[in-house]
Amino acid sequence: MTGDLLIDLIMNASSLWWIILLGTTIGIVIGAIPGFGAHNTIIILLPFTLAVDITTGLTFMISLYVASHMGGGIPAILLNIPGTGGAAATTLDGFPMAQQGKGQQALVLSFFASTVAGFFTSIIALFATPYLARIAFYLHSVEMVVVMLFGITLIAVIASKDMLKGLLSGVVGLLIGGIGADLIYSAPRATFGFLELYDGVPLIPVLIGLFAISEALVMLKDDAMVSKEGRSLQSTAWSETVEGLRMGMSRLWHVIWTGLLGLGIGAIPGAGASIASFVAYQQSRSFSKDPDGYGKGKPEGVLAPEAANNGVSSGSLIPLLVIGIPGGSTAAVMLVVLTYHGVPLGPRMFVEVPELAYGVFMTMAFAYLMMIFTILPLTRLLSRVSFVPTSYLAPTIIAFTLIGAFVYRGYAFDMGLAIVFGIVGYVARTTGYQIVGILIGVILGPLLEENFIRALRIGEGDLGVFFSTPVANGLWTALVLSLVAPYLLAKFRQR
Repeated sequence: MTGDLLIDLIMNASSLWWIILLGTTIGIVIGAIPGFGAHNTIIILLPFTLAVDITTGLTFMISLYVASHMGGGIPAILLNIPGTGGAAATTLDGFPMAQQGKGQQALVLSFFASTVAGFFTSIIALFATPYLARIAFYLHSVEMVVVMLFGITLIAVIASKDMLKGLLSGVVGLLIGGIGADLIYSAPRATFGFLELYDGVPLIPVLIGLFAISEALVMLKDDAMVSKEGRSLQSTAWSETVEGLRMGMSRLWHVIWTGLLGLGIGAIPGAGASIASFVAYQQSRSFSKDPDGYGKGKPEGVLAPEAANNGVSSGSLIPLLVIGIPGGSTAAVMLVVLTYHGVPLGPRMFVEVPELAYGVFMTMAFAYLMMIFTILPLTRLLSRVSFVPTSYLAPTIIAFTLIGAFVYRGYAFDMGLAIVFGIVGYVARTTGYQIVGILIGVILGPLLEENFIRALRIGEGDLGVFFSTPVANGLWTALVLSLVAPYLLAKFRQR
């Protein structure tokens, strides 16, 4: 990339600040509403993106996309309801902080991690896209199985609190993820005759039911979300925002390396933010000096998944631009818009329209910079949501989230599915089972099965295929080390 091109990219991005502001504002709102993902919103606004020129349309889509990743952490922290699948891991420590009266600090940590990791990974992607794109060529089904196992090991981490209930939660999630047509013969499994389940259990209704509806039912037991002790400590002064920024700055390296982890996972087609956030949380806990503090309101438990979640934003677009393969559902919608405008994808894009190819990441960087100044001042107001009486909050949550369940596929069946999983989540919460373990199984189970079967077919049924490449063996070694390291570090500290 030449210096002249870099200057042109900066000038173009700054001249479209009003589009970036509009896209980020809509994206934050959309991300904060469970079920309303970026791809749904872009599809709804598709006539606008097709009517304007490609630079304006792409800038709007990119801004909305990155902001939705940030917005998903707002309800995850304040209401224990992740706005997106990538924010599910944020609930583990974000909501306990809100219950302790530190909701404003948790929001600041979330926004700090999102903007810093998002900006940093966007700049890296701007200069290193051709090299990062090679990750997709080295990670195939064999390697993806190991990557999935990194996320699934988080079930074992959750199970450490209550081994039997934790593992049962994960098993139930894996079984639910297995519902749908068989990958080999397309034979229906546990669909109970419902055609809507032949493609598998849709993630959004499951997410809404397990987290939103079940949480709404649980919160009716109390008059407010925050505990009495937390209410006595709760403050909406600017000093809380400053304290959150100080906590984030003191853990800057933690944000950077988990953001880079998200960037690498995002560059793998089909991986996505859900996998990245769970893997980042698991790795953060594994190498922490205080692993037992996770799940109780530890700042690193908010920083790690949010940094990885936003690192994915840059990574998921790399396969789309470099090899023409969308890295996720939102990238797939962008592919439609780019194709409509006649933009060449793959290596030709960087030769014929480099200002558009590299401009994607410059737009991302500008969007994250603008969000620093637009979202941080709002943390004082957003944190007050925790004080709204649950008698008003619970019905509102159920109404909005049921609409979100319907919007995902346009099936009324999904609204009933969300209610069913809401009851399942409520029973799980009240009996001490982990709904996060269920969600991990639902998200990663089908992906693990798909890649596992594909790898076995490539290896003609030989399990040795999973140890047949240097990359796979390196990942297996890293997985074992991440599981053994906490025990070794604990022994070392005792000495």
